[in-house]
Amino acid sequence: QEKLVESGGGLVQAGGSLRLSCAASERTFYRYTMAWFRQAPGEEREFVGVISRSGTTTAYADSVKGRFTISRDNAKNTMYLQMDSLKLEDTAVYYCAAADPGSWYRTHASEYDYWGQGTQVTVSS
Repeated sequence: QEKLVESGGGLVQAGGSLRLSCAASERTFYRYTMAWFRQAPGEEREFVGVISRSGTTTAYADSVKGRFTISRDNAKNTMYLQMDSLKLEDTAVYYCAAADPGSWYRTHASEYDYWGQGTQVTVSS
């Protein structure tokens, strides 16, 4: 059972940057496709981006492409989300998720097996 813990959220002004981390409990972290999702109040959980097990391949939602960067360090069992040029509409609770081995490209929340508790990101004007 993989346990995921997000950190790094907070309050930032529009145009600013934040870096989120997702720490995994198991040494089998390297086996999982990892992703970030976010959920704003009253909205459904939204795909942000995904990274392959090796970290060599990533994909992003159009809304964050060019501004957000996902990376991972398998030696540290940790995934990161670097968020630059933040906009008001990026305000949400951000979740990391892990999927058991299979196709790396998964963009639906239902395809993920393990979730963190979420970390709040608030972008102010």
